[in-house]
Amino acid sequence: MTPPLAKEIPHELTIHGHTRIDPYYWLNDRDNPEVIAYLKAENAFTKAMMKHTVELQESLYDELVGRIKKDDESVPYFRNGYYYQTRYRGDAEYPLYYRWKGGNGSGEELLFDINELASGHSYFRDNYHYISPDNKVAAIGFDTVSRRNFTLRFKNLETGKFLPVQIPMTTGSVAWGADSRTVFYTVRDDQTLRSYRIMRHTLGTDPSEDQLIYEEKDEAFYTWVYPSKSGHHIVISSTSTTTTEMRILDAHKPGGSFTVVEPRQRGHEYFIYPTRDHLYVRTNHQAQNFRVMLADIGENMGLSAWREVVPHDPMVLVEDVDVFNDFVVIQERFNGLARFHVRDRSGESHYMAMEEESFVLSAASNPELESNMFRFVYSSLTTPRSVFDYDITSRSKTLLKETEVLGGFEKENYETRRHFAQAMDGTAIPITLVFRKGVSIDGTAPALIYGYGSYGYSMDPWFRSTVISLLDQGFVYAIAHMRGGEEMGRHWYKEGKLLNKMNTFTDFIACSEYLISEGYAASDKLFAMGGSAGGLLMGVISNLRPDLYRGIVAAVPFVDVVTTMLDETIPLTTGEFDEWGDPKVEEYYHCMLSYSPYDNVTTQPYPNMLITTGLHDSQVQYWEPAKWTARLRTHNTSNNLILLHTNMEAGHGGASGRFRALKETARDFAFLLMLLDMDK
Repeated sequence: MTPPLAKEIPHELTIHGHTRIDPYYWLNDRDNPEVIAYLKAENAFTKAMMKHTVELQESLYDELVGRIKKDDESVPYFRNGYYYQTRYRGDAEYPLYYRWKGGNGSGEELLFDINELASGHSYFRDNYHYISPDNKVAAIGFDTVSRRNFTLRFKNLETGKFLPVQIPMTTGSVAWGADSRTVFYTVRDDQTLRSYRIMRHTLGTDPSEDQLIYEEKDEAFYTWVYPSKSGHHIVISSTSTTTTEMRILDAHKPGGSFTVVEPRQRGHEYFIYPTRDHLYVRTNHQAQNFRVMLADIGENMGLSAWREVVPHDPMVLVEDVDVFNDFVVIQERFNGLARFHVRDRSGESHYMAMEEESFVLSAASNPELESNMFRFVYSSLTTPRSVFDYDITSRSKTLLKETEVLGGFEKENYETRRHFAQAMDGTAIPITLVFRKGVSIDGTAPALIYGYGSYGYSMDPWFRSTVISLLDQGFVYAIAHMRGGEEMGRHWYKEGKLLNKMNTFTDFIACSEYLISEGYAASDKLFAMGGSAGGLLMGVISNLRPDLYRGIVAAVPFVDVVTTMLDETIPLTTGEFDEWGDPKVEEYYHCMLSYSPYDNVTTQPYPNMLITTGLHDSQVQYWEPAKWTARLRTHNTSNNLILLHTNMEAGHGGASGRFRALKETARDFAFLLMLLDMDK
């Protein structure tokens, strides 16, 4: 079957005296029937080229689903007089949300059956639910298109009926006033999808009467509203890539005005954690890795009133703070690994002890200020998600639940290791690996290396039950922790953004070469995978080192960097100038032009590539991977496959539902195994 060839219509893009010709610019029109026809033709070609893997895909899908406990439930948490729990049943794609009053489960109520609400929709996502302080009304947001625009609805929990009001174009989350009648919510711009307005709604009134409380006019900023943990305060956060500004309001005075905590100053990032009377602050003021401060809630809560609680440590990144009446838990990152720093009101502190060499920690739901227990989640590449309660007084932890993985999985059969590769400039780059015991580390095994490396997002080694399917096929699975993430501290992020962005890509290549040199990967059986900004990574490495990889899976890839960053009508653009640079500034233009995958496609042999996207993607528009695929086809001198699949019903996150999404994983894995099968 002949691959589709997109027609070429030259389109000139001129900036800084430099003219670029974009022959596939016309694909930027999802309402054009020719565009839809082209995407469908690409889907048909991909289906035809992978037709012989249909049984393999079905087998992989059954295997992936077979590891999931179909009847499952979360550990209940207690909030404001009720226990809350999420459950899954049978083959249902979506959760059921329950609550009850008694500790023995008496008086159980089904709050929402998301399966019923999703009926008739090809895509459905809820943004959880937010219960009023009097426990009588629940607010919940629904997205049925996958553009991350949620319609806000309210349910009377006494009658079980939804109120008639519907509020579209929101983020799907709310903050309740203490009166249980006032609701604050965030509105998105209908073109750029930027969250930019905070509105106040009163139950029983028409949304057209809602009051505008705050509008974020700086297009580099996004704004959100949320309740404090205690419920005594409501917080508005305005955030850009490098700067934040917070506002606070007494929830018992929902008709009042918000107070700015500390006016925005470019480069100053701070985050507040209110108790009833105090404000903990995580700030990077004179502290690149952040420090923790404390202030009294009142008229002056700004920088001049902050008292230092945890000083800055250049070796330790302060990532988050969880507040309680008698102590705080500070989530830190040291030498690439998360840790919990517990500090009580007297100033005494300690660290929670963990056992494995490489692991991941995160706070779980801890909604009660009065508790002396801290709930957290522990995981590693060999240990499934595990929920613990930690007793602050006795310093002991209790395992409440380890996610059950079916299908014969035994974690003792797998081994995880942590190594460091040497980057081009000599920097040591962490790599986390996992493989099945018995696999020969002698340069003969196939390997898959995964990476992201942007936005300061740390790609932690969480347990991934899906990866077992590759490990059991003899694969080594590796995660590269390149600069651009934040694994090694705030400097790690700064050294992989803006004019330093090339470090991210060369770090990943160094990690790939390390796997081969150390015998973890066969030189002709190394595969790479990444999505979104990780898809950008896949695009760059395919241009720089196409010889290094047998195959690449690029999911929803951000590959047309310059054109996208020049178009301020596209979602995310204006808010990301501090991440990638503003191409209207010549220095940044030439920098991003030097690595933009679409602009750097050259006539050379490319590896096998599976490129995926979603027609309704709000983060990376579908036309970027579509254009990239078309250009790769015209320049590729090898016989390797270049495939594009567009999910015509979904967006950035792919298919919705706990099982449906696994069909996409099965397809991706089948692509890798198909390429290996060519050796047989």
